[in-house]
Amino acid sequence: MIRVALAGGIGSGKSAATAYLRGRGYVVVDADEVAREVVRPGRAAFEALVDAFGPGVLDPAGSIDRAFLAAVVFADPTARRRVEAITHPRIAEAMAAALEEATGDVAFAALPLYRAEHRALLGLDEVWALEVSPATALARLCADRGMDPADARARLAAQVTNEVRRRLADRVIDNEGPLEDLRRAIDDALDALGVGMPRG
Repeated sequence: MIRVALAGGIGSGKSAATAYLRGRGYVVVDADEVAREVVRPGRAAFEALVDAFGPGVLDPAGSIDRAFLAAVVFADPTARRRVEAITHPRIAEAMAAALEEATGDVAFAALPLYRAEHRALLGLDEVWALEVSPATALARLCADRGMDPADARARLAAQVTNEVRRRLADRVIDNEGPLEDLRRAIDDALDALGVGMPRG
């Protein structure tokens, strides 16, 4: 099976890309979805986060308050590194296991924080970088997600640049245009990969 990473920062269109691929029948293991699973109450990452940040990191239902935690890590690089040290190894382990269970000719791993070491950790064959300009990402975050502009800028600033992501990728998929253009670009990338409609 071919394994392909979809790398893209916040506002780059990963959700639209993964929805399209899933609609075509491909397996997509999404790091954001896996991240929500690994911090559920009772899991090791949950306990480690509470130990690191105290009970204030919990919402009224006793789960990790993801909005609060996000606000903390985007404002404090030290806190971000602590959260990443707790969650990233567990996310990578869960994603690797999910990819092992996948069927078909190709499976995808959606990674907002793609790093070079993911190639070996997840056994990746290719990396596709979804790319938009910072201005487009900011506009989408504010319009589509209703984010405060200052918060959106802080989150964008905490990510690697397009240039860094591009150097790590085998293919760059421009997503400045409409959804139809994104779907066409994904189809072209699939054709170049040499896979037809998924089986399994």
